[in-house]
Formats: sequence, C-alpha cells, structure tokens
Amino acid sequence: MKVRKLPALFALALLPFLSIAQTVEQTSYALINRVIPGKANWFKVQQIASKIGKDYFEIESKNGKIELRGNNGVAVASALYYYLTEYAHCQITWNGTNLKLPAKAPAVTRKVVKNTPYNYRYYLNYCTYNYSMSWWDWKRWEKEIDWMAMHGINMPLALTGQEYTWYEVYKSMGFTDQDLKGFFCGPAYFSWFWMGNLDGWGGPLPVSWMTSHRDLQQKILKRERAMGMKPVLQSFTGHVPASFKTRFPASKLKQTNWTNGFDDTYILDTEDPMFEKIGRKFLEVQTRLYGTDHLYSADTFNENEPPTDDPAYLSALSNRIYQAMSKADSKAIWVMQGWLFYSDRKFWKTPQIKALLEAVPNDHMIMLDLATEIEPVWKRTDAYYGKPWIWNMLHNFGGNISMFGRMEGVAEGPAAALKDPASGKMEGIGLTMEAIEQNPVLYELMTKHTWQNTSIPIDSWLNEYILNRYGSKNQHAVNAWQVLKRTAYNGKDIRDGAESIITGRPTFDSATVWTKTKLNYNRKDLLPAWDEMMLAAPACKNSDGFGYDLVDVTRQVLANYAEPLQRKWVKAYREKNSADFKKYSNEYLQLITDMDMLLATRKDFLLGPWLTDARNCGTTTAEKNLYEVNARDLITLWGDKNSPLHEYSCRQWSGLLNGFYKVRWEKFFAEVEQSMKQKKEMDVQAFDKSIRNWEWDWVNAHNAYPTATKGESISVAQQLYKKYHNTIKAAL
Repeated sequence: MKVRKLPALFALALLPFLSIAQTVEQTSYALINRVIPGKANWFKVQQIASKIGKDYFEIESKNGKIELRGNNGVAVASALYYYLTEYAHCQITWNGTNLKLPAKAPAVTRKVVKNTPYNYRYYLNYCTYNYSMSWWDWKRWEKEIDWMAMHGINMPLALTGQEYTWYEVYKSMGFTDQDLKGFFCGPAYFSWFWMGNLDGWGGPLPVSWMTSHRDLQQKILKRERAMGMKPVLQSFTGHVPASFKTRFPASKLKQTNWTNGFDDTYILDTEDPMFEKIGRKFLEVQTRLYGTDHLYSADTFNENEPPTDDPAYLSALSNRIYQAMSKADSKAIWVMQGWLFYSDRKFWKTPQIKALLEAVPNDHMIMLDLATEIEPVWKRTDAYYGKPWIWNMLHNFGGNISMFGRMEGVAEGPAAALKDPASGKMEGIGLTMEAIEQNPVLYELMTKHTWQNTSIPIDSWLNEYILNRYGSKNQHAVNAWQVLKRTAYNGKDIRDGAESIITGRPTFDSATVWTKTKLNYNRKDLLPAWDEMMLAAPACKNSDGFGYDLVDVTRQVLANYAEPLQRKWVKAYREKNSADFKKYSNEYLQLITDMDMLLATRKDFLLGPWLTDARNCGTTTAEKNLYEVNARDLITLWGDKNSPLHEYSCRQWSGLLNGFYKVRWEKFFAEVEQSMKQKKEMDVQAFDKSIRNWEWDWVNAHNAYPTATKGESISVAQQLYKKYHNTIKAAL
C-alpha cells in the first residue's frame, strides 16, 4: 500500500491528538495491570472520538482480543468495569472485591456501545477528606483514582495539599511561621479549616506535612488528568489568619463563629481591596503548584449566616467572589455546594438564593445539589435559576457505621430528574458523602446511572449485584437482600443512618444528641435478613464481599439489640432491683465485647489501621503523636473534652468498642451500682462531667491497637447467631 504523505501543517495539528491517544492507551493499560494483573493481554485499548460530545465507550470481541474503546481514560476504565461486571461477573468495592476471573476472557457476543447523558460525574465532599481520607498515602489514592475512573467519575474535588497553597500565599505577604502557628489546624480538621469554620485546632501543623502533601497532590492531579478527569480545586473565600488584623489593621474583617466549641475565625470582607488581591494571588500560586482545569470550589457561608439577608448585599458579595476568580482566570467556573440552602432554609429564601446565584454568569457557575436524595433543593429554587446543576447522593454523615440508604430513591431519582421539564440545566450526577468505605451497595447503584438515562429496575439489578459480589445468585442471598431493601435500605422516616446507644456517652435515655437511635424499620423485621444470610453462608463463604456483608448484617442486628437490652437495666434501676441490674448490665457489656470480637475479623472494622496510618504520616515522634491524637479525637470527642460534637463521627470499630465505649459503660455501671447501694439517685450530670476527663486522656494516649484481623468472619458470625438469635427474637 502506498502511504500518502500528510501536509506538514496537518501533521503538526495531529501531534497533540496522537500524544493524547498514546497517553490514554498507556494510562489505560497501566490501570488494567493494577486492577487485574497479568490480564492486560486480554485487551486492546483504543482512543476514539465521542460521537455525542459527552464521554463514550465501546466494547467488542475482535481478533481474539476484547477491544475497549473510549474517548478518554475514564471512558476506557468504565468500559473495563462494564466488561468485568457484565461478562466476567466481578465486582470491585471498598468492602469486598471479587476478581475471580475465568482462564479465558469471556467473549462479547454483541458490540456494546455506551454514552453518558451527563457532562459531569462529581465525587467527594469536603468532609470526606477527613472522615475517611486524612491519612491516605499515594498507594491508597492510586487505588481510589482507579475506582473513580472505573465508576465513571470525571469531576473529583481535589483538596489534598491545599494548606500549602495558603502557606505560600500568606508567607509571600509577610506573615511569619509564628503568625500562622494558630491558623493551620491539624490534619484531621482540614475540611472545616478550608471552609472557614475553625483555625488551629489539632495543630500546630508541621511544615513537613505541607510539603509532603503538596507533592502528593501533584501526583494525584497528574493521574486524575491523565485519566481525563477535570479536578475541582479551591478558590479564596476570605478566610484569613487572626494575625491579619495586626498586620493589616485597616482591613475590613468579619469575626464569625461556627458555634461548635471553637474560637472565632476571621473573614476578609469582599469589599476590602485586599480581597481581590489575595484571591488573585491565591489562584496564581495554586495554578503554579497544581495547574488548573478552571473549576473552583468556593463556599463562603458553610453553616455560617451572612451578616444581613439584604438581597443587594448578597448579590454584590457573590459578584465580588466571582470577580476575584475571573480576574485571575477568565475561564473560571465557580462550583458551589448547595448545602447552605438545605441546612439554613430559614435564612435562604427565594430572594436571597436568587441574589446570590444570579450575580454570576450562568456559564461560570455549577451548583451541587448536595443531598438530592434526601431533599431535592432544585425543586424549590426553579432548578437553581438557570445554573447548571448536579444531582448528588450524600448518604453518609460523619463516617458512622450503619446499614442505611434510600435504595429505591437512588435507583429512580437521577433519571426522573433528567427527564423532568422543570429540572432546567441538570448536567450531572455525583457522590457527596461525608465518608466512604461502608454501604458499598449504594455506591455501585448510584454509579450505575453514569451510562444510562433511565431508572434502574432495582430487583433485577440487585440480583446481578449479588451474582457479581458473591459469585452466584444464591436464593438465600437474594431473599436476604430483599429484606434489606425493605428495611435498612428503605430510606424512610430518618435523614441518615441510626446509631446504636452503645456508642453514645452513657445515659439512661434511649438516645443522645449525636447518637440518634431511631430506625427506619422495626428491629424484628431485620432478623429474616440475618436468617437468610446464615443460610447462604455455605454457598457464599468464599466470597470476600459476602464475608463483609454477613459481618455487617450481624453487627447491625446486635447494635439494634442494644436498646431493648438497655431498657432492661434501666427498668431494673428504676425498680431498685440490684440483681437484675447486675444481670442486664453485664449482658450489655458482653454484647459490646461480642461485637468487638465480630468486627475484629474484618480489616474494614478495625481501629488499629486508622491510628497506625496516622502515625505513619509523621517524620518524628512528636509528629506521629500529634497525628494520632488528631485521629483519636475526630472519631470520639471531635474537639476538646467539652466538645458539643462528641460522638458525631462515632465508629463501630473493633478496638474502639472495647477500648473506649465499653470502658465508659463500665465506669457508668460502677457508679450506678454504688448509688443503688447508697439508696440515692445516680447523678448523671456529675458523671457526664467527670467522664470527659477520662475521654480526653484516651484521646491523648498512645497505646497500640491491632492492625491485623483475628478470627474467621463466617464462623464468628455463626457463633453469635447461635448465641443471640432466639434471645433477640424474644426481646423484640
């Protein structure tokens, strides 16, 4: 064949595309090798142009290979995952993975063509960066970016290393390390520092952390962009150090407080000439460090009210924030969380919302309807008054461990909104949970929407989910998930997953401020799911996902049982029955012990790795100790010993149950018994005050917890089923 020589200019024009194509192929083969080592020779990767202007992929068996074609790395990775789930019946989740591939690649009998109706598939919440990601290294991030790509994510929030940007900006303005010592918080609290809610808590932050996470962010962004993702970085919203008022006494500052037990923070007024100057400098430094895709997150009033509800004020403020972005980057697009319109609806009424949004050009703002599956704010804001917006599933608050979700709402919601004439410029879907690494079924379900514009038939989808997860469509497993769909995952009555009274600060009440125990189903109605999972165990016992699910269902049943058991010892106390109080309080403590033993069988439920990973981030003993205190504090007290947020981020983890919650209950029961002997009322308020000192000592301790599992999940769950099933059934 005669090869025609291309005109020089045309050849030059092709060079960028050829370079990108080579990069996509290299990136894709590298992902395949990481995900399914040794199987890259099954596949041929090819970049193709999208036929619809949005991400697009094809899969086809051809010339003895499975051809994966896509317009970018995310599309190719999604094609791979589609092949793995639909043809090889595999699954990759945070909590159980099935990659038991056959010896030969299953053939694709008919060419698969998929395109997405969504320009944007958003991922992450500010809070995720601390409730789950505080201590992640590159190895863990690499794994997550692969998961993101395979699940179609193309718009991740990218905040790692953000503190270094702030550091450079303020140092360039003459601030010393001493000036900034009380500004930068500890690593477990960045989310709220970035949003202007707190300064300094958990610090002082070592410069070594800032530089190491600057380098980590550069690796993260390089990989995300190679995949074809467009990361969302941050923009300046006015948060300045307290020392700002000393260095710039003429500046116009607003002193504000998050009202959660922390000192005031300072916000530079947008009318101050320095606001635009710092905003420009911030983006210039950030772009030099991390590049840009012109997407910037900015949330001025995260759980803080503006000083006035005057629409003119809000409009001018919004415009100035946008101008600070656009003057540094004319292509800047403001990505705003719509959480404030949900959390503070008394303030944010139609005039205020319209004023805030309409001050920014429609093509330079994207709204995140942050908790659409809970309450679709778009329906009461005329679809955000013409702004492009994204339908998000929030799902988890604080990283609490509870089986919960709105399964049917998630299966139907995005497609229904997409087709609703009133939905305006709905241009994406997203995941905005406060924490990950739990309830994997909800995340597989939500990301299924990426490549279709119709609702998901939940029953048939669940059957496929079971097949991919457990390796077979075991009827008992199918029955169990039907029960779970009607109970834990029915999404009714409560906003987010209920907690167990076990994790609350000891009390005679059935709930505490952040330990909400109201369930969205009757406790007894979950028992059939436990029964069916036990019956499925012989057939599914070799499945990693089944092991996790069996432990999780068992944990949930036992966690639910804590409240009726609590009622027994409370009744005994009220009736001055010392024998019964001793009996039932001991059973309560044994329940905690047994739950700890169960959770010790899965790494997903261990405290040890959370603390060890924190220590591993340190370069000196002092740094390691600081990071461990951060890690312990966030999941217990959250702040100091008088923190109003204690137990907000509680976890049902092995080590935390025996080492923290159980000890508190032991101390409580000892005082109750003493008061009963003395024939006087237990002083709960005095106990509440005194236990705070013990809790604070635990937060500041450095005793180690196991990082390796102990026991075998199936056998321990079966043991506890035999021990508790009939007792729980009778109690309910």
